[in-house]
Amino acid sequence: MRKLAIIGVGNICRQMVEVIAQGDQFSIAVLKRPSAAFTAGPGIGTVFADIDDLLAWKPDLIAEAAGQAAVSQYAATCLRQGIPFLVSSVGALADENLYKALCQAAQDGNTRLLIPSGAIGGLDYVRSAAMFDGAQVTYESRKPPSAWVPELAALGIEPTHVTEPLELFAGMADEAATRYPKNLNVAATLALAGVGMRNTKVRVIVDPNAPGNLHTIKVDGPAGSFELTIANKPSPDNPKTSWIVSRSLVVSIRRYFEPCWVG
Repeated sequence: MRKLAIIGVGNICRQMVEVIAQGDQFSIAVLKRPSAAFTAGPGIGTVFADIDDLLAWKPDLIAEAAGQAAVSQYAATCLRQGIPFLVSSVGALADENLYKALCQAAQDGNTRLLIPSGAIGGLDYVRSAAMFDGAQVTYESRKPPSAWVPELAALGIEPTHVTEPLELFAGMADEAATRYPKNLNVAATLALAGVGMRNTKVRVIVDPNAPGNLHTIKVDGPAGSFELTIANKPSPDNPKTSWIVSRSLVVSIRRYFEPCWVG
């Protein structure tokens, strides 16, 4: 039985475990904050509060589901130990120095830093198009006001008073992912797959009419044009996150171990 460790014990972790425990042959451990109160539910075999104890358990794969700070805190250590590290909070990699350091740590440990597609699709096309000079990639995020309550409050705006689409941000992917760490991981994923952080244009819209979390990707270049819009249902536990994200992580875990995969 393979050993899977998950860093973080929040909603994404819970949703992942619910799926994996239904049939996948994994022994699952989680890493919680030392000060956090947590009772393991069905499917979780071991709970750790120290990264060294988790590493001594010798997991076959570690999946991060705890936020950008956890990537900075734990990823390099795990990679140098030769353990593959799956990143959920991809926005952390908008920090070029951190990204380079983690790639080097993966090389030193003869393992891999894994980046899932998360809430979006079409990344294979984006990767291929980016191989042509002159390719342009833009990304637009539209989420309802419920996904932006703290951000709107910081601007002195009551979410219920947003009755028309409101542009919250327009700029490059690295700034978007850094400024909105809980909402714009997608921007970083798209940039890493495509033309880079400083060349990926991002627009963020608070839209009271959005039927969910809308992601629109546009690619133009010598090889052709591509446009994809995905309307994700928000997670029932967290409107900032699309419900499909936890399933994307599960798929990435399964694909890592499968002898044959598609896509």
